[in-house]
Amino acid sequence: MTATESTTLRPIPEFDGVHDIWPRGKRLAAIREAAQNYRERFLAQGQVKAIKSFDIAAAPYPAQYAFQNYSINVNPFISIINRMFVIQFEGFDGTLKTLVWEPTVAAGSAEAPFYGKLQNFGRKLKLDSLFVDYYNDPDRVLPRLGLINADVDYISFDHLHVQDVRMILGSSETIEGETQPRKPLFPNAKLLVHRRELGTFESMHPMQWAWYVDGGINGVPADRLEVFDGDVELGVGVSLLWTPGHTDGNHSLVVNTPDGVWVSSENGMAADSWQPELSKIPGVRRAAQFYGREVVLNANTLEDSLDQYDSMVKEKTLASPSPRNPQWKQIIPSSECANWKRQWPVVPTFSHGGLDYGTISIPTR
Repeated sequence: MTATESTTLRPIPEFDGVHDIWPRGKRLAAIREAAQNYRERFLAQGQVKAIKSFDIAAAPYPAQYAFQNYSINVNPFISIINRMFVIQFEGFDGTLKTLVWEPTVAAGSAEAPFYGKLQNFGRKLKLDSLFVDYYNDPDRVLPRLGLINADVDYISFDHLHVQDVRMILGSSETIEGETQPRKPLFPNAKLLVHRRELGTFESMHPMQWAWYVDGGINGVPADRLEVFDGDVELGVGVSLLWTPGHTDGNHSLVVNTPDGVWVSSENGMAADSWQPELSKIPGVRRAAQFYGREVVLNANTLEDSLDQYDSMVKEKTLASPSPRNPQWKQIIPSSECANWKRQWPVVPTFSHGGLDYGTISIPTR
């Protein structure tokens, strides 16, 4: 597959070379400094036009992964809520752009090997519906905002764990169990994807296999993929920062709003993940203090835990303090540990809730 090289995104020079610095302690210091420098320039460039978030689904997730096995758990599983964002911003060409971040199709996620095996296990115990809730279908959200799905210019995910891209962008090949090839949910949108994330599908490592949908990108038209390297700006007030570690091509959404900078990714599972010193989840604060660590990883995959740590520091350095509670940085997980009593005591100490800024505009059609 030969994907389209990005010609519309701007590289971010502040981060040039920082991921190659050695030894690792110096690399972390360089990433932190680069994030501080970029934050000043990013804030001065302007804000997005609008951003709205929507809960898509809640899914079971092993509690030991969520907080790097630091939390003291009663239940072996928590629930995580998948969240989708609709963002409008001014492109560098002066036109209005619409980005949909994390449009997860639950039926596709269920085909990832981890969730497939979990479902089979649950069926045997007659627990297949446990903790599973569905809130919104990604393709039905936009009409509620006055848009049609053809208005979307870009879609993106922080990484492609449990994503069947064929169900979103369409495919020339028929998915197993179906009778005809899928049509795209967003017919004019391109998938913004980091080159290393796309490359994972070419040759899967055993440490990656359980979380990627087999053949999940087969038959997707190459011209629907816009591939980038490193850190990039999409337009005024919105960037995608390369945050490797959780996966090779992981990247984080960064947006500037009237309340300052927000960051979103799945590197952590709750606000506690980036600020464990404030956490009331049993075990998290104490374990982080014992090891002298300032972040706690979402650790279902450990492709490179040092990189993931550095990436979380990069995120928290960019994020603004919350006006609701300035102790907490504005980092909102793309899949967040649910604040439900039934998974006590693993409940977030602080939750930002959804994002709702500005007014969605109908683009010229």
